[in-house]
Amino acid sequence: MKIATFNANSIRSRMPIVIDWLQLHQPDVLCIQETKVEDAFFPADPIRAAGYEVVFRGQKSYNGVALLSKTAASDVTFGLDDGGPPDDTRLMAATVGGVRILNTYVPQGREIDHPMFQYKQEWFKRLSAYFSRHFTPDSPLVWVGDLNVAPTPLDVHNPEDQANHVCYHESIRRLYAETLAWGFEDVFRRHHPEPGLFSFFDYRTPNAAKRKMGWRIDHILAPPTLAAASSRAWIDLEPRLREKPSDHTFVVAEFNV
Repeated sequence: MKIATFNANSIRSRMPIVIDWLQLHQPDVLCIQETKVEDAFFPADPIRAAGYEVVFRGQKSYNGVALLSKTAASDVTFGLDDGGPPDDTRLMAATVGGVRILNTYVPQGREIDHPMFQYKQEWFKRLSAYFSRHFTPDSPLVWVGDLNVAPTPLDVHNPEDQANHVCYHESIRRLYAETLAWGFEDVFRRHHPEPGLFSFFDYRTPNAAKRKMGWRIDHILAPPTLAAASSRAWIDLEPRLREKPSDHTFVVAEFNV
């Protein structure tokens, strides 16, 4: 089972890249974040024409999640269910091939002193509670998405300069680690312990992808049993080098399930 994640930074702007990638790599599941489109205008037809089912929840200009799959997803839900803001355009869950897949776009946080950074911290606490309510560490579960955290110095090209960045600050890395401690393993790192592999490259840095000046903030995570069933994982840099790319690229993992 091949599962991929991609922050499109506007699905309508990235449709040629998405369709080409689907046809070339044939994933069983592709989770997309930052679709940035209201549901009425989501480009579902070309995705279906490419042979994929799709479920989605979006809003104008911000956020938005979608799940594309070769076989129809079941038991689709959106948002957190703890009585707080549901953020249903940031989180969705669906079952495909007997595996529960959680697709998330975690708040970026803006600045350390911004209320959205506090909201981001609370988001990870809410996620931990969500996992405890709905799953056990033995569940066939894969958690993917743009999680807006570079967990270790290996995951940033210049960690010595990023101590106060909202995606690398010690407090957010600690909360992320505590969320993973519920029962997740970093599937990409299981197969690639080496540095210099990134999934996000800031538009403001000239030729960032070619210069390997990036961040690894897009992740595929699974409980230990399922992580052990993964055969490989990789970051596909080619789409980030194309004309009019997203600032993110595809992260992929394959599981023997």
